[in-house]
Amino acid sequence: MSRRAARYQAKKIAEESVIEENNNDSLAFKSPHCLDPNTILQLFTACFRSILESPDLQQHIQIVKERLYHRDYLAAFDNDDKRFAYASRWSPARALAYASLFSAMDPVRDLFSDPENTCRVLCVGGGASSELVALAALFARSKEHYSTSPSNLDMTIVDIADWNTVVSNLSAHIRSKWVYKPESFNASFLHKDILSLELDYSSMDLVTLLFTTNELFCEKRSETVKFLQRLNSQCHSGSLLLIAESAGSYSHITIGSKKFPVQFLVDTILVGRPDANDGAWEIIQSSESCWYRVDTREVTYDMKLENMRFFYRLYRKR
Repeated sequence: MSRRAARYQAKKIAEESVIEENNNDSLAFKSPHCLDPNTILQLFTACFRSILESPDLQQHIQIVKERLYHRDYLAAFDNDDKRFAYASRWSPARALAYASLFSAMDPVRDLFSDPENTCRVLCVGGGASSELVALAALFARSKEHYSTSPSNLDMTIVDIADWNTVVSNLSAHIRSKWVYKPESFNASFLHKDILSLELDYSSMDLVTLLFTTNELFCEKRSETVKFLQRLNSQCHSGSLLLIAESAGSYSHITIGSKKFPVQFLVDTILVGRPDANDGAWEIIQSSESCWYRVDTREVTYDMKLENMRFFYRLYRKR
């Protein structure tokens, strides 16, 4: 093990001990800071009713599972049947987990605390819309106290697969069911490769890469490094960056003959060397192994809702 990797491992162990002491490695099933889990699931049920009742749904789900198992992400989501199958099967449980995760972060909640503020969010690889629904659940809860206030949530979702129909359908339901002023919630979808897309990162208050970073590194490593470096140079001071990936060896990247946790590479690019901490970002909240468990006694949905285990980092731009 190199000295840099050894320092990273020591830092990781120290972080894990702090997390365990604070009991931050298990997210609450529900939170007062976002809409109730049943309300979130009812949105998916209403939006995807015809999908959930389709006799072909299980067939499409099996095709998606097979493609994802082989990490063939483009083939997994190359038509609306597959995309809606994924969104109806897996997005609801992820939306519950993400809503709980966002709710557990004071800096994220603070984005919605100002009744006069417009919060701008970029979701990279968020076409399946779990992030969309989760953040809308926080925003809608915040608007319960200031229903006519001028605050807005403006989301930009970028994905290499064409999730436009899924995003549009869920956004329309959110505007009609969850917020008093439909114009206060806006979600735009860009069917683009984030690695070659020119965006105004300086306007973003929050950037999310949830179960996306590892995929980017595996597909185009050097371009992914350049993308993270663009975030370093262009995001405004005080903006937030949230990265989450599967906990464990699935999120390791092979460089030469060695394997490194993806978070080690990301931390080095964003925060700097472990002994220097001289990067553009600082880690303000993290967990190396965080669980979200669904309380199936309290919710109902037509598909199975899996528990999730993942690591995450919340960074703040210096």
